[in-house]
Order: sequence, then C-alpha cells, then structure tokens
Amino acid sequence: MTPDLAVLIAAAFLLDLLLGDPAWLPHPVRAIGYLAGGLEAWSRRVMPAHLKAAGFVTVIMVLTVTWGVARLMLFMGAAVHPLLFSLISLYLLYASLAAHDLAWHAGRVSAALESGDLPLARQRLAMIVGRDTGELTTSAVCKACVESVAENIVDGFTAPLFWAVIFGPIGAIVYKAVNTMDSMFGYKNERYRKFGFAAARLDDLANFIPARLSALLMVAASLIGGYNAAGAWRIWRRDHGCHASPNSAHSEAAAAGALGLRLGGDSRYFGKIVVKPVIGDAVDECRPRHIRAVIRLLYITAVIAVLLAVSVCLGR
Repeated sequence: MTPDLAVLIAAAFLLDLLLGDPAWLPHPVRAIGYLAGGLEAWSRRVMPAHLKAAGFVTVIMVLTVTWGVARLMLFMGAAVHPLLFSLISLYLLYASLAAHDLAWHAGRVSAALESGDLPLARQRLAMIVGRDTGELTTSAVCKACVESVAENIVDGFTAPLFWAVIFGPIGAIVYKAVNTMDSMFGYKNERYRKFGFAAARLDDLANFIPARLSALLMVAASLIGGYNAAGAWRIWRRDHGCHASPNSAHSEAAAAGALGLRLGGDSRYFGKIVVKPVIGDAVDECRPRHIRAVIRLLYITAVIAVLLAVSVCLGR
C-alpha cells in the first residue's frame, strides 16, 4: 500500500503540473464549499444565539460528510476493481494539490504588469488576495502577489501533501475541507468572529507542522534555485512570528529572505486599513520579476516536497 501511495503522489503531482484545475472537471473543493455554505445557513438558523457552537457543529458536519463520501468512494472503487480504487485515490490526491493554479494566477498578474496594464493586474490580483486592490501601485501589486504565492505554498501544496503521506488520499481531502472552511469562515469580523472560531483554530492546528516544514523546504529551494538561502533562513528565524496567524509568516518570511524583499505591512481590507508588521528587509523594490522568482521558488519547493513524500512512503 505504501509504495502504491508513493506512485499515486508522484502521479498526482504530474497531473497538477499538466492540468491544473480545469473548469470542466468536477472538483471536490467546490462541492465542499457548497456543503459548508449550506450547513452554515442551517446552523445559524437553528442556533442563532450560540454562534460559536453553530460554527463548531458546522465544522464537525462538513468534516464528517467529507470523510464519509471519500471513504465511500474508495470502498466502492475497491469493490468494483483495484484499478478503479487507484484512480479514485489519484483523483482525490490530484484535486488536493494546487501548485499549477497558484503559479498560473500569479503569472497572469505578472504578465499584465509587464505589458504595462496596471488596472488589469489589479483585477487579476483581486482573484487571489483578500485586500483592496483598486489603488495599489505597481510595486504594491507585486508585493501582494508575492505574499499570496508564498503563503499559499502551504495550504495549496505542502499541507495536503503532508496529510496525504500520513493518512492517504482521505487525509489530503479532509485537510482541504479544513482549509476551505477557514477561507470561508475564518474572518475576524462581526459576522464570523464567533462562528468562524472553530474553523480558524482547526486550520491553525492542521497547518502547524506543514508551515514550518514548508519554510525549511523553501530554504533548500532557495539554495537550489540560486536565491539567497542564507537570507531565507535568517529572515525565517527572525520574522516567523510577524503575523496574526501562527503559521502564515513562516513561508512568507522564507520567501522574503530568499528574494531580498520586505513583505507584510499595512493593507486595506473592505475600505479599512489593517495594521500588520513587516517581514524581511528591503534589499530591493518589489517588481514583476520577483513574481516570476517566487513562482520558480514555488515549483522547486514543490518538487523537493514530492521527492521527500515519495521517499517517506517508500521507506516505511
């Protein structure tokens, strides 16, 4: 089983590189999002005066349904034919990885900037960040894009891979359910401060080890890619706590040190300035070439992570 998992992980990574997330292919994360949204409406209606409990119940139900459906798919596949079981496992693993899409969206922002179309770059950036982008300068667009890629290396690739190595395809897809709920409910605003508490804390727990492992892998990727590996290590160790999240600054700090950038700082969300600490040292002003550089750093990190995951599976 473990050698089979190694092969499936490698194949899922290749599929992600080749296909990304095509619109014509049903994606379980979209289904999880619809499920979470429906259960949020139900739990709020049933427990309007107990929003923290409603959020907890929603999280439990989404995780239970996600685990149950994935388990049932694999059971039915195994009952029909071992090949179908392997194909369903491959599909779940492939759907959990998002290196291609992350790089694709960032590349579109860079391409718009390189063609001199700042308004288009702002529009494309708005698809991958939560902050207001309408008034960002070219440098600010570049910085936000680099931050997004660096942060999402964890939840878009290394974290689902980590949980896949431990629990197989079901572990990867259940992690995506955790991450999806955090992206939907994990806001510190009036609507979600209580309701999203359980989703946010569970996401913090699920990403705790992967975030730190990702930073280490990014230091190694910096060395392989010809970036500042010593800077990646130094800034990671110094600035990994410079974020409201206990996990997000790890990969951002490693990227900032590798590329010689200052990331973080104040940003505008829904018309309000949110004060955030800075990460890294400003060796250079952020430019479109840095977006291309962080995409390359993403791919090198992904390759190292997959090789490590395959090695662990084969060695067990």
